[in-house]
Amino acid sequence: MYICKSLFSLSLKNSAHLNKTPISLFSLLFFSSSPKTPNAVADYLIERHKISPETASKVSSSPKSPNLTRPEKIDSILSFLQESGFADTNLEHVIKNAPQLLSANLELSIKPKFKFFQDLGISCSDIVKIVSSDPRILACSVDSHLGPSILSLKSILGSNMDDVSKVLKKSRRILAYDLAKTMIPNIEFLKSCGISSSKITRSVYSFPTFF
Repeated sequence: MYICKSLFSLSLKNSAHLNKTPISLFSLLFFSSSPKTPNAVADYLIERHKISPETASKVSSSPKSPNLTRPEKIDSILSFLQESGFADTNLEHVIKNAPQLLSANLELSIKPKFKFFQDLGISCSDIVKIVSSDPRILACSVDSHLGPSILSLKSILGSNMDDVSKVLKKSRRILAYDLAKTMIPNIEFLKSCGISSSKITRSVYSFPTFF
């Protein structure tokens, strides 16, 4: 508290000298003494971004909770998700199930995943549904995981991305798996048992996680 008072006093002197608006005590508390406490993270999410207390509490209590030493990172990530079409319910679901995303690098980690899906021809609304189904896919590598998984699906379903998108939306966790090591061998086994490719494809549409 002594440090906060000293900083606040200093900010008043500096602002008077520079003829600028003084820094608020609320900001000083967040950016100096409180950023490492879970309660500060929850309070920031609630007051700054109107996140529900339940979700904010869960995020702040997670071992992967973000650190408020750089709150602008949280701001930019949540703003990007909102601009990408995430409604409040989608947004809360994402950060509740993958709080580590609030500590991610927006430019290097999150945006490339969205561009990857967009380049595949998947609509923005479908991207929201896919990411909301399993937010952890935003932590997966495009080159070593997401790309090969999409290629595996296309080898089964064909090149029509609408068909691939249907499977991605239907299965909550399909992109969490290495499909080249799971789905493909399972399908090859079923083919060796005499099951036709057309029947397997229909089954993949209906029960993708079975494979």
